[in-house]
Amino acid sequence: MRVIFMGTPAFSVPALQVIAARHEVIAVYSQPPRAAGRGQQPRPSPVQSAATALGLPVRTPARLKSPEDQAAFAALQADVAVVVAYGLILPPEVLQAPRLGCLNIHASLLPRWRGAAPIHRAVMAGDEETGVAIMQMEAGLDTGPVLAEARTRIGPEDTTGDLHDRLAELGASLIVRTLDRLPLPATAQAGDGVTYAAKIDKSEARIDWSRPAVEIDRQIRGLSPFPGAWCEIAGERVKLLRSRLRDAGGTPGQVLGGFVVACGQGAIEVTEAQRQGRRPMQAGDLLRGLDLPDRLD
Repeated sequence: MRVIFMGTPAFSVPALQVIAARHEVIAVYSQPPRAAGRGQQPRPSPVQSAATALGLPVRTPARLKSPEDQAAFAALQADVAVVVAYGLILPPEVLQAPRLGCLNIHASLLPRWRGAAPIHRAVMAGDEETGVAIMQMEAGLDTGPVLAEARTRIGPEDTTGDLHDRLAELGASLIVRTLDRLPLPATAQAGDGVTYAAKIDKSEARIDWSRPAVEIDRQIRGLSPFPGAWCEIAGERVKLLRSRLRDAGGTPGQVLGGFVVACGQGAIEVTEAQRQGRRPMQAGDLLRGLDLPDRLD
């Protein structure tokens, strides 16, 4: 089929690669290059870089609201558009242009976790299962009917980073199977169980040791690797990236040995952390160069 691919971050790249190996990708749309690095030079998105490596034509409009951009999109005469974390709202003129419409790979089991941060929110909420859904896009926010889905368990030590990589591959496999079977019947989303995955705010990242251990453990894993839950140690902001629950207790913030910290209820063991300006390290390695106080604030 003639496919338009629309995506921006690394999460989208596996889907682009498998689609390009099987179908004719006539154009790749991605967010414009952004300033990055110490020199703040424009850097192409992961999708743009992957598309260039595959020899695919790339378009990077800042918006898709102008009649000229919409006409250029429609002129491609695509059979279908596949949208994966593109980052722009698609106007009706774009949604309706491909013969079979626009399909979205969404990183949750809809209608749970519609919105911007479904992977983070699933971990932070303590969900035991998540997955990917292939959705027929419409004007509402992730409200369209679902053509296919695939599920995966969220393990007790899984981070958002772990799930991100697993769901990217799961979504890539599922979209290829879906494209091979089009047109497919779509199932309307249930009216019950709708939740919204609001964008992560930096204010959610600081750890409050008075909260229960189960909540802090989910916070650490849900915000890892980005933006990273953090606490201050000897005046330095340290990101905590991996943790597990421990059967122990004490005064909230009390260091119980190693990198085991008492919480409002129970305790957690930090297994991976990152000091400012340094790479992530296993807790044992980090503690060889960082003395923990008796209590963390």
